[in-house]
Amino acid sequence: MKKIFEEKVEEMPLILDENEFHEEPASQMILDVNERPGNLQWLFLSFQHVFAMFGATILVPTLTGLPVSVALFASGIGTLIYTACTKGKVPVYLGSSFAYITAVQIAIEALGGNPSAAQTGLMLVGLIYVIVAIIVKFIGKDWIDKLLPPIVIGPMIAVIGLGLAGNAVKNAGFVEGGDPKAMIVALVTFMVAALISTKAKGFFKIIPFLIAILVGYILSVCFGLVDFTPVMEAKWFAWPEFILPFHLGNFKTYELYFGPETLAILPVAFVTIAEHIGDHTVLGKICGKNFLKDPGLDRTLMGDGIATAVSAFLGGPANTTYGENTGVIGMTKISSVYVTAGAACIAIILSMVQKISAFISTIPVCVLGGMSILLYGVIASNGLRVLVDNKIDFGKQRNLVIASAMLVIGLGGAILPIGSFMTLSGTALSALVGIILNLILPKSEA
Repeated sequence: MKKIFEEKVEEMPLILDENEFHEEPASQMILDVNERPGNLQWLFLSFQHVFAMFGATILVPTLTGLPVSVALFASGIGTLIYTACTKGKVPVYLGSSFAYITAVQIAIEALGGNPSAAQTGLMLVGLIYVIVAIIVKFIGKDWIDKLLPPIVIGPMIAVIGLGLAGNAVKNAGFVEGGDPKAMIVALVTFMVAALISTKAKGFFKIIPFLIAILVGYILSVCFGLVDFTPVMEAKWFAWPEFILPFHLGNFKTYELYFGPETLAILPVAFVTIAEHIGDHTVLGKICGKNFLKDPGLDRTLMGDGIATAVSAFLGGPANTTYGENTGVIGMTKISSVYVTAGAACIAIILSMVQKISAFISTIPVCVLGGMSILLYGVIASNGLRVLVDNKIDFGKQRNLVIASAMLVIGLGGAILPIGSFMTLSGTALSALVGIILNLILPKSEA
C-alpha cells in the first residue's frame, strides 16, 4: 500500500492543469474521498487537519465565554455526525463558527452571564438547518445551478479566500509595528510549506503543513515566542466542561429559554446557510465533484444542522465548515474522508487530554499565519479556476458587472444591517448581490 501510495504522490503535479481538471477531475486527487491511507500516514494526515483548525476552533469559545474543551469535543462529534449524514462522501471538518459570536455574546450578557438564551438559540439554528434540508429534499436541487452559475460561484469562492487574507497577514505579523521575530517565523513557516509541497518526494510531499508548523514552532521557541505555562498548569485528563439542560454529576446546567435574546440569534442561520453552499462549492471544485448534488445539499445541511444542535446541547458554539481544512485538501490533494474523520477523533481525544491540547495551543499565531497565507490563497485561486474552466468571457459586460460588484462588496467591508442583531456582510452579502444581478441582468448581453 505504501509503495503504491508514494508512486501516486510522485505522479501528481502541485498545480493542476485547468483542462485536465475539467475533463478528469477525480484523477487529480492523490487519495480520493473514499480511499483510506495506511495507518501511520492516516495519523499524520489527520493531525495536519487538527493543526489547521485548532486555533480558530478554540478562539470562538474564548471570545464568547463558552468552554474550550466542549468546543473541541463538539467539533469532533459534529464532524463525525456530518460524515454519517453525508454517507462518507464529503471530506469536511466542522469547527466553531465565527458568524454567531456577536449574537451569542449579546444573548449571554442580556441574561447576566447565563448561557440559556444562547444555547437554546443555537439549538434552534440547528433545527432551521434541518427544516431547510427537508425543503431542499422535496423541491429538488436544480434551482442551485440557476441561482449559482459559474459567474456567481467563481467570484464567491474568491471572496471566501481573499476575505480571510487579512487574518493571515495580521497573524503573520506583517502589519505596522509588527514583531520582526514573528515576521521571520511566519516567513520561514511559509517557505518551508511551499518548498516541501513543490520539491519533496513521497509521503513528505503531502504533509507540508505539519512539517512547516514543526519548523516554525522550533524557531519560535528559539526566539522566545512560546509560553509553556498553560502546559504546566493543565491536567493530564479531565472530562470536557459540558453545560447541559439537565443535572448530571458536577456539570453546569442551563434552562431552555425562548425570549427575544434567543430569537435574535435565529436570522444568522440564513447567512451561514449561504456560506455553507459557498464552502461546499469550493470544496467540490477542489475535489472535482459536485457535493451539492451528491450526496446533496439536503444531506450536507442536515449534517451541519444536527452537528450545531448537538454542540449547543452540550454547551458549545455553532459548527461550520472550515476554510482552513479545505485549503489543506487543496494543497495536499488528499480528499479522503477517512482523514477528516480521523481528525475528528483526535479532536475528541484532545478535549479530554488537556496537556496535549494545551501544548497545541502554545503554537504562536505567527506560525499559523505563515501557513494560512498558502491555505487561503489556494481557496481564492480555485475561484479563478472556476472562471477559467467555464470559459467566462469578461469581454461581455454582464459578466464584468456581476464579478466586479461581488468582489468589491465582498472584500470592501460592505455591511447591510437587518434588524438589531443581524447583519449581512462578506461572502453572504456578496453572494446575494451576485444572485440578484444574475437574475435581473438581461441574458442577451452575456
